[in-house]
Amino acid sequence: MIHTYAYKDVTWVDLENPTPDEVREIMGKYAIHPLAAEELLLPTTRSKVDTYDDFIYLILHFPAWKHSHKENTQEVDFIIGKKFIVTARYDTVDALHKFAKMFEVNSILKRNDLVGKHAGYMFYYMIREIYHSLHDELESVRDSLDDIEKKIFRGKEREMVFEISDASRELLSFKHATSLHEEVLKSYAAASEPFFGKDYGRYISAMQNEHLKVNKTVIGLSETLSEMRETNNSLLETKQNKIVQTLTVITFITSLVAIFIALLQLDAISRPILGRPNDFWIVVAIVVIATGLMTAAFKRKKWF
Repeated sequence: MIHTYAYKDVTWVDLENPTPDEVREIMGKYAIHPLAAEELLLPTTRSKVDTYDDFIYLILHFPAWKHSHKENTQEVDFIIGKKFIVTARYDTVDALHKFAKMFEVNSILKRNDLVGKHAGYMFYYMIREIYHSLHDELESVRDSLDDIEKKIFRGKEREMVFEISDASRELLSFKHATSLHEEVLKSYAAASEPFFGKDYGRYISAMQNEHLKVNKTVIGLSETLSEMRETNNSLLETKQNKIVQTLTVITFITSLVAIFIALLQLDAISRPILGRPNDFWIVVAIVVIATGLMTAAFKRKKWF
């Protein structure tokens, strides 16, 4: 599916799950090199930057959050010419959808905020919007970690093991998806300055700063999650040790009681208590009193 947005001299063509016919149409209209056009048809696993005479070709991967997408990452291909930009994607990218709405509003209001003199400016605003979207998702992860922390100290350590694992997997997926962004943006900087001019350098720096902010947030959340996991494991281990200690004390007490009862059952000539009036209740009383005394003694020593 092709979506086309235009304002003044700059055009944005957004391809969603492009077909061969749609790619050929774009290829002929914007003089796209066959090698670049071929790569638009299928997603690829690696991010990269290729420089052609009339455009710069980028592939970037972004994390896809499990609550709204089936895959862990989303690929977006960018073909950036002087007066046009082509994006190809194979899933719904929420940030690009939002950017399209912003672009339409700016076009209606005759504002030039998202365009500038060439398509490089539009690419900058696209990337900025995507990184802002990623940062919002990370803030959602931060809220989840705050909730996990509260539950840990409410005594729900066992349940939090699974929630911590889910959060860890989400952050690892994020790191994997954005691991090559720094190198790709450096390559884009080297290619775009001679293509768009030196004045474009500050926009490149702004893109790199947006990525740096996201990257620092990921690192901070990962460190918080690591400390939270250690705390949860320590509390869980302490609780398990307490349970084992309690069971050990209970086993010791019941063992002593069982030994006492077994001694009374020995076939001996002299067996005190047995044979006397109310011998059963005397034995029961001795067992209850002995158990109570041992329990009180162990509690005083805080063994359970």
